[in-house]
Amino acid sequence: MRVVLAEDLFLLRDGLVRMLEAFGFEIAAAVESGPELTRALAELNPDVAIVDVRLPPSFTDEGLQCALAARRHTPGLPVLVLSQHVEQLYARELLADGTGGIGYLLKDRVFDAAQFVDAVRRVAAGGTAMDPQVISQLLTRRSQDTPMGRLTPREREVIELMAQGRSNAAIAAQLQITERAVTKHTSNIFAKLGLPPSDDDNRRVLAVLAYLDRG
Repeated sequence: MRVVLAEDLFLLRDGLVRMLEAFGFEIAAAVESGPELTRALAELNPDVAIVDVRLPPSFTDEGLQCALAARRHTPGLPVLVLSQHVEQLYARELLADGTGGIGYLLKDRVFDAAQFVDAVRRVAAGGTAMDPQVISQLLTRRSQDTPMGRLTPREREVIELMAQGRSNAAIAAQLQITERAVTKHTSNIFAKLGLPPSDDDNRRVLAVLAYLDRG
């Protein structure tokens, strides 16, 4: 699996390169600025891009904007964005086209190698990997809405894991319940939120995220 990595801090960039190579990824390019990222994505056609939000020369959201521009040029290009802080605007921009192959994680997550690599693989496969803190903020913001208020505590646990991109099997393992119970909870969640049910993991994640990000 070929990766383009964009991170301006040398130590973190070097550490990510070493980690990814240890898990069998091929680093097609490891760059440190927005212009370099734009060229690498256009020329190398990677399987997934891992991108720091803030890159030179602007140090604002240049990395994110470069990645979004690349996705417009190559629809569905898998992109995992890394950020120092939770910014709901970044999540909203990533979700705007309604397709998969997206991820948004806080940089702290890279220190859990297994979790981080799982997120990279999920995004590369066209899935979704959203940071738990992002989901928590979106849930809190909509907690006063009547449909969200009807969810039980267990259903809120399930929707949080679902929105992170977890499969029914992964949710069942995390909550120590059966997959049948997870299926029942997800059916109840979709019914209460007025969302169409789906057997496709990524479609249901995107539906839930779209609901949480409304308004």
